[in-house]
Amino acid sequence: MPWKECSVMEERLRFVARLLEGEAMSDLAREFGIARKTGYKIFNRYKEHGLDALCDRSRRPWRYANQLPAQVESLIVRAKKERPHWGARKIRELLVKRLAGDVRIPAQSTVHAVLDRHGLVKRAKTRRNKAMGTTLADVSHPNALWCADFKGEFRLGNREYCYPLTVTDQASRFILMCEALQSTREDTALTAFQRLFEERGLPDAIRTDNGLPFASPNGLYNLSKLSVWWLRLGIAIERIKPGKPTQNGRHERMHLTLKMETTRPPGINSLQQQARFDDFVREFNHDRPHEALAMKTPADIHRPATRSYRGLPDIDYPMHDRDVLVTACGRICMHKKKINISTVMAGQRLGLKEVDDGIWVVTFMAYDLGYIDLEQKTLQPIDNPFGTRVSPMS
Repeated sequence: MPWKECSVMEERLRFVARLLEGEAMSDLAREFGIARKTGYKIFNRYKEHGLDALCDRSRRPWRYANQLPAQVESLIVRAKKERPHWGARKIRELLVKRLAGDVRIPAQSTVHAVLDRHGLVKRAKTRRNKAMGTTLADVSHPNALWCADFKGEFRLGNREYCYPLTVTDQASRFILMCEALQSTREDTALTAFQRLFEERGLPDAIRTDNGLPFASPNGLYNLSKLSVWWLRLGIAIERIKPGKPTQNGRHERMHLTLKMETTRPPGINSLQQQARFDDFVREFNHDRPHEALAMKTPADIHRPATRSYRGLPDIDYPMHDRDVLVTACGRICMHKKKINISTVMAGQRLGLKEVDDGIWVVTFMAYDLGYIDLEQKTLQPIDNPFGTRVSPMS
């Protein structure tokens, strides 16, 4: 415990001890240089909670709704129900008057997020789409869902590492891509997917695990730049649970066959290894019958995607007050204030709409990301708009 905090606690302890010995509150308050109201507050806190109550209680605002004590959240909800026309700012002032010095006072954006979670505020607009999250789809037609993964790295004959990036169609088992990459870097994967989309078109959704470059542990809602790019293209994202490769079982089964037939022994270099992958893909797609496909080949079932790749579509926000571009460092500027969003959103255009006094909802495409409190200069995330398992990981 810091020295200053110890000193304050000792002062309060002496104050309470002398009260217990029978000295008058008015005389002690005058001697210690405090108001009688403050003295009674200290003494009542001691009687309710013991010695622990004599420690300093931080007044730093709570910034995250899921950290609030249940009693504080209940007070926010009850205050809103009793005063339905009050906004987050007025309710926070009510908390300041009732709780200041007793508990940490939540930020205005946190109060608004609590009200939003309990359905007590009007959304800026109705969401047009819902993210797939990891409510894993059971698809029956080609291009409804593609599965992507990096097969485990291995050494080539020249001692360099190879990182195979693979993509399959869930319904037909058709291998859409098997690239011998030299790393799992995001920019390398993005280039490979762009070539794939130009050649094969766009799926409705892509299922991956929770690792880089498909997800980012430090990104907003664990999004990565690659998954944000997919969303911009109108591709929903699915995530399997960590440690549950069976949720991508068809793809993993293909990986076993790929490993046995192309990496034992491995190629001398990446060009030779890529040639082996290409031969395997041709045979797997066109020659090898599959029991689950009634002994048809994946090529017999697969069909070209109906959506073609034409680059990123423009985004506009006609129902919002304004739009703003996220800087390269992941910030937006509002009223000469810099507010951190996330570097994975760099270069993306967001919509802003004021939904309460000083509270702005931040929207990406059709997804509400959270609320901005201009006083706190922070983004307060809300319930994950991309599905319950995109963030946090489970």
